[in-house]
Amino acid sequence: MSTPKPSGRAGLFSRFLHFVEVGGNALPHPATLFALLAVSVLVLSWIGHFFDWTSVHPATQEEVHIVNLFSKEGVHQIFLKMVDNYTGFAPLGIVMVALLGIGIAESSGLISALIRLLVIKSPKKLLTFVIVLSGILSNTASDLGYILIIPMAGIIFHAVGRHPVAGMAAAFAGVSGGFSANFFIGTIDPLLAGLSTESARILDPDYYVLPTANYYFMAASTLLIAFLGTWITNRIVEPRLGTYEGDVPQEPINRLSAIEKKGIRAVALASLAWTALLLLTLIPENGFFRGPEQSLLRSPLLKGFIALLFFMSGSMGVLYGFITGKFKKDADVVRGMVDSFKSLAAFMVLVFFAAQFVAYFKWSNLGLIIAIEGASFLQQSNIGLVPLIILFVLLSGFINMFMGSASAKWAILGPVFIPMFMLLGYSPELSQAIFRVGDSVTNIISPMMSFFALIIVYFEKYDKKAGIGTLISTMLPYSLLFFVFWTLLLIGWALLNLPLGPGAPIHYPG
Repeated sequence: MSTPKPSGRAGLFSRFLHFVEVGGNALPHPATLFALLAVSVLVLSWIGHFFDWTSVHPATQEEVHIVNLFSKEGVHQIFLKMVDNYTGFAPLGIVMVALLGIGIAESSGLISALIRLLVIKSPKKLLTFVIVLSGILSNTASDLGYILIIPMAGIIFHAVGRHPVAGMAAAFAGVSGGFSANFFIGTIDPLLAGLSTESARILDPDYYVLPTANYYFMAASTLLIAFLGTWITNRIVEPRLGTYEGDVPQEPINRLSAIEKKGIRAVALASLAWTALLLLTLIPENGFFRGPEQSLLRSPLLKGFIALLFFMSGSMGVLYGFITGKFKKDADVVRGMVDSFKSLAAFMVLVFFAAQFVAYFKWSNLGLIIAIEGASFLQQSNIGLVPLIILFVLLSGFINMFMGSASAKWAILGPVFIPMFMLLGYSPELSQAIFRVGDSVTNIISPMMSFFALIIVYFEKYDKKAGIGTLISTMLPYSLLFFVFWTLLLIGWALLNLPLGPGAPIHYPG
């Protein structure tokens, strides 16, 4: 990586990021680090149990104690659950199933053809913006962005002569840093709305938070994150990375041949057929893929999007491969799936240790107590709306460094902050919007984020020396500036008293 020598404030900031990178990369290998963190949790669980660290859960009013994992029961659990921790670690199965389908599409040449088409058709000046925006919009489709958009962005940037890590950083910023922003309702919206409803009913038994509660604000946030992510990539991240000097060959950007165009046309028709089929199963009131109580938002297609991705990408890859002659027989298709798994070796080793660490952290109740105590401190501050928004965003972002699940964090924070905001005259929808901003901006620098290990593996493809420090230092500018400008947007929204979504005011009318 060739790094230019900026001067002035830019130079100071660049030196700070360099310090973060060097310090982070001086840490042990990520797998070793997660193993050490797991051991640290064991030790802290013993210390916390010895000193009787406790908190009161705000939702149940039950006293939460530290669980000593060095006890007889704790050690038994470690031995009995080690395999389950690994095989049950959600990102592992998601990545493996998705790669089976994507492996077919990749080995058929379909993904390469689509990338070339995107690069050829997209104006170079808009390429970064298109990638960041694609990352944000991919959140509607569960974990598609982590599996497909981020590595594809690296390939695209490399293909046009730009630093591939900058492309992946831009995509990662959109996928994860802009996690809550979108033009569409995603799976997280009804999940958080349900938790908000339960929290609001602590004070108002008839209150109901709609899944569209934050739609207006999140749609506006999509544009903010897309433009801001583009500016940060072009002005800060890519200049700092310099010219790519690695040995990974570029994907050729030759124009599509006649047979490739024929394959693309067939895939386009297949996509239309898939779309028509899905609409026929979703639009009718008693549609086959409607969720509980005929709900669209809780449809199995949204919850099981990885399965849909497997079927769609696999079928289109097979179609394209046989049309273009890349596939001659079924063994070629299977070989494509096998080859896709070769890139998973490092990830599967790292995930073993990451899964144990996350499980121990949960069993010990350390994460739960950290979240409860942080929420309690903020609740007792008794300050005005603007400082409260800023501190709540900071608290949500800080807790995100310790707990990866958005629903788990909101299940803890919601019962505290929603009633508190309601008593102050502010709506549950506002509380939820503040939480979502804080929960998103630190995703890209949080080792507790489920796909953090996978992103390191992506970076290592182009930079063999990349580690946790490389990832955090690259993403830190996004995290800091997203925090500043997204929080300012939310403050301005609240002060202007704009509705956050349909039937979702800033103020609580009760």
